[in-house]
Amino acid sequence: MSRIAALGAAVAALGILVGAAVPGLAYEAVSVADGGTIQGKVVFTGTPPPPRKVIPTKDREVCGGVREVPQIVLAPDKGVQNAFVYLRGIEKGKAWEKPGKPPAIDNEKCDFHPHVQVIPVGEIDIVNSDPVLHNTHGFYGKLTAFNVALPNQGQRITKPLKKSGLVRVECDAHGWMLGWVYVADNPYYAVTAKDGAFTIKNVPPGTYTLVAWQEHTGEVERPVTVKPKEGVNVTIDLKK
Repeated sequence: MSRIAALGAAVAALGILVGAAVPGLAYEAVSVADGGTIQGKVVFTGTPPPPRKVIPTKDREVCGGVREVPQIVLAPDKGVQNAFVYLRGIEKGKAWEKPGKPPAIDNEKCDFHPHVQVIPVGEIDIVNSDPVLHNTHGFYGKLTAFNVALPNQGQRITKPLKKSGLVRVECDAHGWMLGWVYVADNPYYAVTAKDGAFTIKNVPPGTYTLVAWQEHTGEVERPVTVKPKEGVNVTIDLKK
């Protein structure tokens, strides 16, 4: 083997080792005796964008007629409903909570329910509650996460989501359908309530990056410092 070939093989082997080392950075569940709480509100103080016009082009007996859907759902005091809030890059802390039921995204009346959700890395059930064909297609950016044809009402298919990150969900049969799944790599997350409020509990003391995301605005980050056994209040404005 020539020196160049040997060097190439060594570089390739190093790349494999580096890639193999990445899973070692996975989240570690530990006892948190002095954790604090992050609570607060996500707001949008700008001018709300115009609603998205939905024009069903097929299966109208199930999908309904033309309608407008707000791109940001706001409370009277500007609180943002259905925003994701999570800590980025936290490597260890509280254990994952076991969900009451398996995560699922349901095709119901040609809409995705829930519209947004946060789940751990793992599996998600894709369900068809409609008597029409749905083809549920999830994307990490431009890469397909899952692509499932559901021709039968009541059908349920389980698919893995092995990588953390944001998954955009569409229906190839009904182009107006849109949903979002954030696949979390740690258990410190929340989805805002109708008034924009959120709470993240049992956070180890330290300084973190708190991220808020909403489908129209995208991400907004801010630093947050958690002190032992104390609460910190945070307001995040998604206006950019």
